[in-house]
Amino acid sequence: MKFFNIFKTKEAPSRTKVELIQERGNGFYTWNGVLYKSDIVRATIRPIVKAVGKMTPKHIRSQDGNLVINPEPYMRFLIEEPNPLMSSQVFLEKMVSQFLLNGNAFAVITSDEYGLPNQIYPVEANGVEAEYDNGVLKLVFHLPNGNKVKYPYDRIIHLRTDFNGNDIFGTSPKDALKSLMEVINTTDQGVVKAIKNSNVIKWLLKFKQVLKEEDIEKQTQKFVDSYLNIDKNNGGAAATDPKYDVEQVKNESYVPNALQMTNAKMRLYDFFNVNENIVQSKYSEDEWNAFYESVLEPIAIQLSNEFTRKLFTRRERGFGNRIVFESVSLQYASMQTKLNLQAMVDRGAMTPNEWREVLNLTPIEGGDKPIRRLDTATIDTTVEGGDGDE
Repeated sequence: MKFFNIFKTKEAPSRTKVELIQERGNGFYTWNGVLYKSDIVRATIRPIVKAVGKMTPKHIRSQDGNLVINPEPYMRFLIEEPNPLMSSQVFLEKMVSQFLLNGNAFAVITSDEYGLPNQIYPVEANGVEAEYDNGVLKLVFHLPNGNKVKYPYDRIIHLRTDFNGNDIFGTSPKDALKSLMEVINTTDQGVVKAIKNSNVIKWLLKFKQVLKEEDIEKQTQKFVDSYLNIDKNNGGAAATDPKYDVEQVKNESYVPNALQMTNAKMRLYDFFNVNENIVQSKYSEDEWNAFYESVLEPIAIQLSNEFTRKLFTRRERGFGNRIVFESVSLQYASMQTKLNLQAMVDRGAMTPNEWREVLNLTPIEGGDKPIRRLDTATIDTTVEGGDGDE
C-alpha cells in the first residue's frame, strides 16, 4: 500500500519500471500478436467478438420512478460513434479482441472545451506501466511506434479478465496457452512436413561396382526415364540390370492422429468457454442462452460498469445516469419462443416494436407505447356500485 504526504506541494512520480516481456512488477505486456495469428484462436474468439459488437449501448437516466432513454444528445452520439474512425460495433469488436487475447483492453476518453467527453479511442500498446504521480494513478502506454503516452486512470476505460495476481491489470493468457499453442503449431508443422515428405526418394539403386559420379547420374536418369515416366508403355514391368540392385524406399512419415488434433482444439475451446456448435454457428436455442449467460453477459456488465464510472461523475451518477449494453439474445430463440412473447406484449411488459424487433420486423407507427389487454388491467380494490362494505 502506498502512503502520500498531503503536506508536500509536489512529489516525484512513483513508477515501477518494467522491462518488456519479462513482466516483473506492476506492468502488463502483450504477447506480440502470436495468438491472433492462429486460425484456431481467431475462429474461437470470433463468436464472442461478433456477439458483443452487436450489443446496443444506451444512456439511461432513472430518477423518482421516471426512466428516460438517451436524454442527452452529446452522450447518445458518443456511444453510437465513439470516434470518427469507428462505429459502436467496430469499437466494441476491437476492445473485446484485445480483452480476450491479452486479458486487458484500454480506451482513452477525450473531452471538449466544456469538459464533456466527446471521443473514445482504443489504445493498442506493446506495454503498459502503472505510475503514481502525487497520489494520482496514471497509465503509461508504450506505443508500437516507440513513443510513450500517459493518461490518468480515471480517463481510461479498462476491461480486464482473470483479475488475480496484479492490483490493476488482468492476467494475460500467454502462460496458460503457451504449451497448448506449441502443441497446435507442432501438429500443423507435422502435417506440412508429412505432405512435403511424400515427394522424397522412392527408389534406391545399389550399384555393384564403383562408378564415376557422372556415370551414376546417367544410369539413375536412365532408370527414371525408362520405368518412372508415366508416358512410357512398360505395362508396369521393369527388367533387371546386372549392374545394380533396385530397392523401394518406404516413406513412413509421422502424422498426428485425428484424436490428438481434436483434443488440442477442444482445450482451446474450453479456455475461451465456447464449443464447436458455437464456433460453427449451429447452436440450439438452449446452447445460445447458456453461452450468453456464461460468456457474453459478464462482458456486457463490465462494459456497462466501466462506461458508467468513466463517462459520468459521481454527482451525475447520483441523478440516475448510467450506460447499459443491451443484447437482444431472443433473436436466436426458436420461432415458438418468439411467438410466446405475445403474452409479454399483452401485459405491457414489451412494446409491440420490441416484439417486432425480436421477429426481425420493421417498427410500426405507435408501436413504442405499451399496450395491455382489458382482462389484464390493474385490479382496483374499490368496486364501482358496491355497498361500500369493502
